[in-house]
Amino acid sequence: MSPRADVSPSGPSTVVLERRSRSAHLEGMGRIRAVLLAVVFLAAEIPQLLGSPVTGPAFLWSPQHFGSSNNDNKEFVDYRTFSPKDLAKSVLSEGGWSNVVCTREQLNDNMDVAVVFVGRKLQTSDISSTKQPDPSLIDILKLSFTTSNFSMAFPYVSIDEQEMLENSLVKGFVENCGQGLGVNQIAYLDSCSLDGGNKKLEGLHSVHDILASRISGKMDLIVLCSGGSEESQSEGEALSNVVNMLKQSGAKYTILYASKPYRTTQYPAHLAARFLAESPQSQPSANSTCDGVCQIKSSLLEGIFVAIVLLIILISGLCCMIGIDTPSRFETPQES
Repeated sequence: MSPRADVSPSGPSTVVLERRSRSAHLEGMGRIRAVLLAVVFLAAEIPQLLGSPVTGPAFLWSPQHFGSSNNDNKEFVDYRTFSPKDLAKSVLSEGGWSNVVCTREQLNDNMDVAVVFVGRKLQTSDISSTKQPDPSLIDILKLSFTTSNFSMAFPYVSIDEQEMLENSLVKGFVENCGQGLGVNQIAYLDSCSLDGGNKKLEGLHSVHDILASRISGKMDLIVLCSGGSEESQSEGEALSNVVNMLKQSGAKYTILYASKPYRTTQYPAHLAARFLAESPQSQPSANSTCDGVCQIKSSLLEGIFVAIVLLIILISGLCCMIGIDTPSRFETPQES
């Protein structure tokens, strides 16, 4: 009698179990890859969580109508996100400044002065916030926007960290005017960083001298910037003073206000100095509102907390997926 050969279990049921084992293994690997991709995506988004992009608003207004009838806008709001150069282009085309500051248009008989006022604090979110960093600034902007015969708003203007906002705007005017600016002079405040300005002003009081010495029929462009910690008045007070000077001079004017706020993840030098210089005797009372430094700390802590929580969740899920050995439940013992 011939010896019986040993036959290993290789029937249909074994093949099915092997296929299920491979399928479960591939499925488990796919889940692990998905979790890893999610972790990589979160790592890429952490800078955004810690310091989300900040935008600043811009407002354009004039008590008088000027230019063509196509520019007779009142309380018009453009919700697109603008770069500083795009804002300058839109102010020229849609805001009618091409009829005021460009040489190719000779329609500036109805305008004497164009003012660019650059702020450093106001963010887009501050417009509708109940805790406003400068209530007087919000008040003058809203009043000018709603009571002027011509007004436009650009709520979302992105921040260019490589160049000062005032310089980007003036460069945008020059580039889009074609033949250059057709203004009598460009006067700028000493707190501004401007290339090509031909008259430097030592302070806001110098604006009065410019208005008093203006030449009839000639257009002046005045660039003003909010100063640093040495400035005794707020942006709202400074802008209000400029508007009052323009009204008292009798000049026909148009104003562009734009803001380049400090990023929420950065501590401006004057805020950091003020924070370090605060003594226990000068601490605010318990019912005081959260100021700029407080808001910076709050935003930073919130971003860090969200990032840590998401990382813990994803890493926990990854560890659980790696710990699951799904193919083992489908394996069959090998017969000796």
